[in-house]
Amino acid sequence: MIYGIVDVGSNTIRLTIYQYENGELSSLLHKKTMAGLAGYVEQGEMSQKGIEKACEIVSEYKEILNNFSICNLNVFATASLRNIVNTNEVVRTIRELTGVHVDVISGEEEAQLDFIGATHVINMQDGLLVDIGGGSTELVSYRRGQIVTAVSMPIGSLSLFTKHVSKLLPKKSEKHAIVEEIRFELDKLFEFDENELFQEICGVGGTIRAACKLNNDLLGSEARNSIDCKHLGKMLKILNKRKKDTYRRILRVVPDRIHTIIPGMLILNEIATYFGSEVIRISNYGVREGYLYSKVLKDGGQSAKG
Repeated sequence: MIYGIVDVGSNTIRLTIYQYENGELSSLLHKKTMAGLAGYVEQGEMSQKGIEKACEIVSEYKEILNNFSICNLNVFATASLRNIVNTNEVVRTIRELTGVHVDVISGEEEAQLDFIGATHVINMQDGLLVDIGGGSTELVSYRRGQIVTAVSMPIGSLSLFTKHVSKLLPKKSEKHAIVEEIRFELDKLFEFDENELFQEICGVGGTIRAACKLNNDLLGSEARNSIDCKHLGKMLKILNKRKKDTYRRILRVVPDRIHTIIPGMLILNEIATYFGSEVIRISNYGVREGYLYSKVLKDGGQSAKG
């Protein structure tokens, strides 16, 4: 069977077409649109232009599936729609204008689906899964391959950029404000023991994959799918100056994340420091695959114990 999954995020909207046969999942097509829906939110409410932007992209993706005669389409939204006050209005309007229902998932559910997706490609026994999105950051602790705690922090790479950064790259005072907010949110994680440490992080999502690309480019790392946590500080130092060379470095490697990559890396660095982590292993599977396995195929579901 062939399935289309659309992930409506705060920064990007993604379509992935999967083929599932004999218990094996493969990606046939992937398309990403930088929608920046978080930028259309004012006083907690998504504007009409933002709603129209979401409808435009969902309609485009629906047409792609129609061209391939694929009828299995599932659309879900994360922080982009759950963290606004007019969620119901947006979902209703998208349904009316596109004929597509958007499933708005909770932060805890997003974290669990991240884990379900990642565990299908990586043997995860003990550690911390991290998914830094545009509008939220999901954390999942796991022991012996099972979820212990799944939580969502209401900060992401795009939301921090929008709130704190006046130009394209953050200046020193703006980075300080970003770090202070990250630490404030980490200190609110009462679900975690204050002395709990995780040597290994499983990194999920576009922000962490982009950080890995920068790691490989800037520091010449031989471990192509992992990041030494000590490298995060080194990379942030290299990218510290708001000069043309910094812009060129980012544009060469992750051009579509030039404005969000530094806030995203600051989140990752603070998490790694907070939990005493040493290495980040990158998984190419995450919430979209978890959604397909758990909510469409009804396979591989987990529930949090904490």
